[in-house]
Amino acid sequence: MDDAAVHVLVFPWPRQGQINPVLHFASTLVDAGVQVSFLHTERNLRRLAQAPPPGLRLLSIPDGQPDGHPPGFLELLEAMSTTGSAAYRTLLSAADAPVTCVVADSTIPFAFDIADELGIPSLAFVTHSTCSYLAILSMPKLVQLGETAFPADDLVHGVPGMEGFLRRRDLPRGLCCAERGGEDPLVLKIAEVTARTSKARALIVNTAASMERSALAHIASCTADVFAVGPLHARSRFAASASLWREDEGCMAWLDGHDDRSVVYVNLGSLAMASSALLQEAVGAAEGDIGRVVEWAPQRDVLRHRAVGCFLAHAGWNSTLECAVEGVPMVCWPFFLDQTNNRFVDAVWRTELDMKDICDRGVVERTVREVMVSDEIWGWPKPWRNS
Repeated sequence: MDDAAVHVLVFPWPRQGQINPVLHFASTLVDAGVQVSFLHTERNLRRLAQAPPPGLRLLSIPDGQPDGHPPGFLELLEAMSTTGSAAYRTLLSAADAPVTCVVADSTIPFAFDIADELGIPSLAFVTHSTCSYLAILSMPKLVQLGETAFPADDLVHGVPGMEGFLRRRDLPRGLCCAERGGEDPLVLKIAEVTARTSKARALIVNTAASMERSALAHIASCTADVFAVGPLHARSRFAASASLWREDEGCMAWLDGHDDRSVVYVNLGSLAMASSALLQEAVGAAEGDIGRVVEWAPQRDVLRHRAVGCFLAHAGWNSTLECAVEGVPMVCWPFFLDQTNNRFVDAVWRTELDMKDICDRGVVERTVREVMVSDEIWGWPKPWRNS
């Protein structure tokens, strides 16, 4: 097929953490001369704070939810599978430039089903780590083995390649099952829809072989093709951004006034919500006598700033990759489905400290200080190098 006839439709899950890496992927395709359309929900298209990269066409479909109502994953999935899927089918069938390939988030099963019905090849995009992908796919088996998520250090034996270090506390879980253990309906539903990506021709993963070689090998043994294309934010020529919040650039001048490795950067993500009391404990312990609070920061610029010596984060994969590229150590306090990332970085990369689900002022202050002064953590080889 002539390159001019190629038209890729890129369809992320409509949350900030999933939009970002897919946008970097799309901008890389545009840079290579490929025609790309980026499919937002109508709600997110209205909220975009910045213009898209040049040459990237934006499209939208409804998400089936009223304005002012931020739905949870299960509610949004149901609405997208009805209202959104009908609009998606119409868009694919009536596009002025015929779509020749769909790249969709691995948690949107109807994207692959409809593309397959219309004879359009599709690829599944995995926005989380390969280790998390394996753990999520393993959840039904883990339920049978009685190895469900629970705040305990018992080793898990049902996730391939992670038998020696993955604990029950490190399994993906939603907020409702964080303490009581047992089956987690949210995670089991995510496992179900993720397994339905079998109709996709291949998996695209925002990781690098040097970072997750063992997990990629396990996935490759049961999948037709797996492409490790990350870290995408470091490979994209465009400074792509699809932020749903306006970034406060003023914090960069504030960082300029501080010594090297003297500032703790705290960001607990765009989705998980900590209680105000716990958040105050974390920020209070991290910032000490002086600090600056902004609504939304230009995170990549912050992490590469010489003044930043530690990142207190929730262990989301985007943040984890950005820290890996910039060589900034982490203190991780996972909230929501990111527990496996946390353990992998702690046990394999050794570039973070794990708070083990405990967050009070003393724990945060002790772990942050240890990371800031640890020659071992700062001296450990970076998990990724640009080749």
